[in-house]
Amino acid sequence: MSLFVSSLMIATGAVLASRIDCQLTRLAGSALIAGSLTVSVAPAAAQEHILTVDNGEVLCQASKSDLTRIALKDDQFVSVSRVQSGVPTEDFSIVHEPTRGDLYLSVPQGYSKPNISFFGTTQKGFVYKFDCRVGGEGALQVFVANADVENPQPPAETLQAFAPLEDRAVGLVRAMFEQRPVTGFDISDAARAPVNVGDFKVQLVTEYRSPTMTGKVLRIENTGDAPLVLNEQLIAGDGAIAVTISNPNLESGQATAAYVVVPSGR
Repeated sequence: MSLFVSSLMIATGAVLASRIDCQLTRLAGSALIAGSLTVSVAPAAAQEHILTVDNGEVLCQASKSDLTRIALKDDQFVSVSRVQSGVPTEDFSIVHEPTRGDLYLSVPQGYSKPNISFFGTTQKGFVYKFDCRVGGEGALQVFVANADVENPQPPAETLQAFAPLEDRAVGLVRAMFEQRPVTGFDISDAARAPVNVGDFKVQLVTEYRSPTMTGKVLRIENTGDAPLVLNEQLIAGDGAIAVTISNPNLESGQATAAYVVVPSGR
C-alpha cells in the first residue's frame, strides 16, 4: 500500500487521498456515485464508456486478437488520420463502417507496439485523439460521448463558503464527476503521464484547484491478469477530505475513475 501511495504522490505532486475521516462524507460520496453508475468509465470488461471534449484525448483499450469497435454517441466518424510505417508488425488496420460511421480496429498477429494511436474527425466537426492500449483476447467496444454536447454550457457549481468542509468536498466531487466548472476553482485538463504501480496504471486526468481545496480526477487501470479491488485506503494518504471510486471492482484490463479532494498545498 505504501508503494501505491508514494507513486501517486510522485504522479500528482501531492498526497492524493486518505481514508474519509468523516462518516458523512463517505456515505454522501457513495450515494453520489451509486446514482451515477450509468456513465462510469468502464462498467463492463468488454466495454468502455468515455466522455471527452473537442480536441481531447481518449484513453481506451484495443483487443490484441479480435476486433475493437469505436462508436460515437449522436455523431459519426468521417475521417481518420494516422501514420503507417510499412512494417507489418507495427501497423494496425481501421475499417470505417459507412452506415453508422463506426470504426473497427484490428492489429496483426505479432503486433510489436504496446498501443495504437490515431486522430478521428467526426461529422459534427470534433477531432479526438485516440490512444488505445493493446491487450485482451475478446472483441471490445468503446463508446465515446462529447461532454460539451451531453452537458452544454454547464452552470458553474458554487460551494457555500460557510458550509461544513465535508459538504463542500462532496459538492466538488459531484462537479468533477459531471465535468462542471466550480466557482473559485482553476481547472487543468492537461493529463499527466501515467505511473505504473504494481498491477495498476494511475494517471492524473483533471485537477481542480482553489486556495483551500484541490480536487483530482484519476484514471486507474488494472493492467494485471487477475481481478483487483480498489478501496479508499489503497489510493489514500493522510489528510484527504474525501475520496470516491466509480467502480472499485476491476477486471483485467478494466479502468475506472477516482475522485479525490485534499486541502490545497498537499
